[in-house]
Amino acid sequence: QSMINHIIQEKLANVILTTGGTGISTSDVTIEAIENILDKKIDGFGELFRITSYQNLNQHKYSSMISRASAGVKKNVLIFMFPGSPQAVKTAMNIILSELSHMVYLITS
Repeated sequence: QSMINHIIQEKLANVILTTGGTGISTSDVTIEAIENILDKKIDGFGELFRITSYQNLNQHKYSSMISRASAGVKKNVLIFMFPGSPQAVKTAMNIILSELSHMVYLITS
């Protein structure tokens, strides 16, 4: 959280991507650490991430229900929180990249 606050305060980026810590084990605390500093949540990202994960997974598709992938805005910075597995990162990036320039435009104009 301190690194995220530093990036926001120093205006070092318009987008922050975090990977890992979005599950339900006791060590998964990314969501708790970041969501409480957000000005706005972007609920649609997590919803779309879980739907897309469900559609793309074959053997373990129901595991998408335990993902707490999330996103939000703090000041003029988009923050995305998604699982750390390679497939999850690929899924998240496919979703994010399709709208990223539009989202950055909205938060910076």
